[in-house]
Amino acid sequence: MKYNLRYLLLAFLSLTCFTANAQQKPLAQLQQQFVDLRFGMFIHFNIPTYMNQDWADPEAKPNIFNPTKLDCDQWAKAAKSANMTYGCLTTKHHSGFCIWDTKTTDYNVMNSPYKKDVVRQFVDAFRKNGLKVMLYYSILDTHHKLRPNSITPADIKMIKGQLTELLTNYGPIEALIIDGWDAPWSRISYDDVPFEEIYHLVKSLQPNCVMMDLNGAKYPAEGMYYTDIKTYEMGAGQRVSKETNTMPSLACLPIQKSWFWKNTFPTEPTKDPFKLVNDDIVPLNNANVNFILNVAPNREGLFDDNALASLKKIGELWKNAGSEATLPLLDAPIISHNLAKHQPSNSSWSDDMNIMDFANDDDFTTSWISNTTVDKPWYEIDFKTETAFNAIAIAEEKPNISKYVLEYYHSGAWKPVFDGENAKKVKVNHFDRVTGTKVRVRILKSDHQASIAEFEVYDEKR
Repeated sequence: MKYNLRYLLLAFLSLTCFTANAQQKPLAQLQQQFVDLRFGMFIHFNIPTYMNQDWADPEAKPNIFNPTKLDCDQWAKAAKSANMTYGCLTTKHHSGFCIWDTKTTDYNVMNSPYKKDVVRQFVDAFRKNGLKVMLYYSILDTHHKLRPNSITPADIKMIKGQLTELLTNYGPIEALIIDGWDAPWSRISYDDVPFEEIYHLVKSLQPNCVMMDLNGAKYPAEGMYYTDIKTYEMGAGQRVSKETNTMPSLACLPIQKSWFWKNTFPTEPTKDPFKLVNDDIVPLNNANVNFILNVAPNREGLFDDNALASLKKIGELWKNAGSEATLPLLDAPIISHNLAKHQPSNSSWSDDMNIMDFANDDDFTTSWISNTTVDKPWYEIDFKTETAFNAIAIAEEKPNISKYVLEYYHSGAWKPVFDGENAKKVKVNHFDRVTGTKVRVRILKSDHQASIAEFEVYDEKR
């Protein structure tokens, strides 16, 4: 009888998992749902809260983390007072302290005087109050020495282990916001910590969780590079166009002067609720942008009175109008290693110093530009050896190329993978996997001097 019950339980669990996987939603639907959430709460709460700094000392002792009055229900009710639809908590910031019961490191909340899982309390409180749940996680980790030029296989294993815990033990996670990855200040690249591997791990654990990198500012606004959602940290000078943006996006600001709590916060004015509503939330929502406003809990684990009052005022001024306009049909996100980066390149005659190397230097602010005398310009990457790939992207400083042919060189002949028209600023071409020693674009039509900011080649795992 025990065997039969066990068999039935395993069968039920298998059926449940199958049903969950069968309910996986298309990415376009998930992006639309994310944009439709409109407005939510970022919560920067971690060991920097106790140091009057946004970046904590990586050797800070866990014993300073002790929120004696922590009340995540207060956070959730404050979010509801502002008519927010979700909350997002900093599970681990750049100094590596984990505020959940992790098995991957001793540097966590269970070894602090508090000894309780903050992530658990957060997700339970927000769900109880009818709010969606998102999580923030930093790749940069100065305590565990996950820094530029020092990433090891053990580091990647720890990252995967921590994300697996977060996406397995806390129920449905609407979105995962990654930070400290491929940013000018973190300098940990998508190759150092392989983006494609992490992306597929996230999707295998929670297929309906949108994943975004908070540091995609170097990539063109019109292209979906290494993220499901375009992100803009407005306090760092990143701006999304309120007039022309068509991409599903996230923009963030703190309601106080910085992200983590400072001892001056209780007596300093917050940002003006009227300006936040009229200058940020409303116009950003109208441009396909979900706006997330950070509110920093104090060292007791509570929001200060002035922050609570400002959130309530926002709720009086702003109401959720429902679904946004339908997003345009988008290309699948680019998540793979760029095979063309820094490879030998060649081209037809260039315009002065804007030579071929500028189109595969991993810098979208520089371009190869064709000389005006060339009627049918071309650009080429030479891999030297047979290389497999199944996607090519062409990014331009401004849209100019409208008709082109993509070809690869194999067994002594050039063979086409695309021949047609595409006038987008970022042109993404997917096709069945091929192998070749070279790949090139022949430009048949452009409305002014043909130019390419980045010519990118990928071998995507599909």
